Amino acid sequence: MAKDWKKRTKLVHAGSRRSQYGEVSEAIFLTQGFVYDSAEQAAGRFEQAGDDEFIYARYGNPTVRMFEERIAALEGAEDAFATASGMAAVNAALSSLLKAGDHVVSARALFGSCLYILEEVLTRFGVDVTFVDGTDLDQWRAAMRPDTKAVFLESMSNPTLEVIDLPSVAKIAHEVGATVVVDNVFTTPVFSRALELGADVVVYSATKHIDGQGRALGGVVLGTRDYVRKTLEPYIKHTGGAMSPFTAWVMLKGLETIDLRVHAQADSALALARALEGDNRLERVIFPGLPAHPQHEVAMAQLEKGGTVISLDLKGGQEAAFRFLNALRIVVISNNLGDAKSIVTHPTTTTHQRLTDEQREVLGISPGLVRISVGLEDIDDLTADIFQALDAI
Repeated sequence: MAKDWKKRTKLVHAGSRRSQYGEVSEAIFLTQGFVYDSAEQAAGRFEQAGDDEFIYARYGNPTVRMFEERIAALEGAEDAFATASGMAAVNAALSSLLKAGDHVVSARALFGSCLYILEEVLTRFGVDVTFVDGTDLDQWRAAMRPDTKAVFLESMSNPTLEVIDLPSVAKIAHEVGATVVVDNVFTTPVFSRALELGADVVVYSATKHIDGQGRALGGVVLGTRDYVRKTLEPYIKHTGGAMSPFTAWVMLKGLETIDLRVHAQADSALALARALEGDNRLERVIFPGLPAHPQHEVAMAQLEKGGTVISLDLKGGQEAAFRFLNALRIVVISNNLGDAKSIVTHPTTTTHQRLTDEQREVLGISPGLVRISVGLEDIDDLTADIFQALDAI
């Protein structure tokens, strides 16, 4: 029945498990273990736990399972496993698939910590990684090899907001039997069609839009039931990156309102980008919802809207960027995104500071680039705040 529900109904009701008390709000099962009626029952559960049977919170928990089932229903995935953070999800999705000698092809435009996993962690254990321009299909084709086990990409890159032609990349990857792993944070679960477009595995930092209110770290990996239970689950439960029950409850509450929040944020982001486009204090306004964006047509074909984040490249470099940040009155300086509060970030000195100047130049991360995650404030107030901060430069 739940599979026939519309999106907002799934976000409120999918995966619900009520105790004998019939609670309305999902219960938080703050327990690390579970009691068995007999030694035989314990032995049987360790041999094969049922869908509503639990062993240990590192393996699964009723509150966590509600979150996993709800996000899977929204995404259209067969199954999901929740993790302690978004980076735990990225690490588990890749590490559970790969072994020494395997080859990975990745888009080079990635969040700094994702780059660290690919450049430092996986290569340390004998995985060969090739980076390509994610928007260049010829580079994807040229990089594929018979031993290519996986491809990795951000469906919309951080912070330059490149949008990758996912169906085409998936087709290229699948021709050599590679698994397509997509970090879908900027696309959001609301606008996502990643699985439909060819992704095999989808990863989210639930810390972002899923929570949406800056309260908790979390992540989730989604895919086929076979992948989640036979490949991913053994890795996570033995390495300890599972989500806590309280965090899962927070994320369940976030899912109830995510559709409303993300649509409002995306509408405000578009209005703000339009207002800023052409301002002579800016080198460029980067937003996939603008026709001037290099991948605008791809973005509109794959997404319903342009997302909740805009990036501005200010004339005057880092000095101008810092003056702009310090003059803002409503938009707060932080390094999260997808929050109800609008947040501004200077990637060169924060999220991408570990990269060399040459790496940042290749990625288009200039000293004057700032990333703005648009929140739920009144758009007139936000616009006024941005323009007064530009005046302060």
